[in-house]
Amino acid sequence: MNRWTGSWMSGPRAAQEPGEGSGGTQQHIDQQRYRGERFGLPESGVGSVPSTARRAAAMLIDCVLAALITALFTMPDLPRNWSLLTWFLIGVIAVSFFGFTPGMFAMGVRVARIDGSAMVGVPRAIVRTLLVGVIIPAVVWDYDYRGLHDRLVGTIVVRMR
Repeated sequence: MNRWTGSWMSGPRAAQEPGEGSGGTQQHIDQQRYRGERFGLPESGVGSVPSTARRAAAMLIDCVLAALITALFTMPDLPRNWSLLTWFLIGVIAVSFFGFTPGMFAMGVRVARIDGSAMVGVPRAIVRTLLVGVIIPAVVWDYDYRGLHDRLVGTIVVRMR
């Protein structure tokens, strides 16, 4: 008998993904052979789920680039918090229209929509970038390395090369 408390008091095996049938998250993960399989992604190569190291390196490149661009306009003072605005604009504009930031391009990864649409779009990119800036949603992942920010806006990060 499934009670209303079954989704959280029975532990992680009872929790269900939105839109899933009768199987729980853990059961679905046990059947999944590799990350991204449930989305129809390949196990390796182009279109597969990249490692966290690639994603972290892309983020680091974007942060350094934002600080350098901001420094051009704020010298001799340090960039301080203005670099956050630059990082936000780089993230929103680049992901909205191209699917990747300069750091993502350098590391060979991009953001793709789960529903298969070609562009991420401005509203999704704004929400995604704001949540990455908060940090916590970006470091809480599911089995497919999708952070809470990607789950909320319906995206996944995949390899370009």
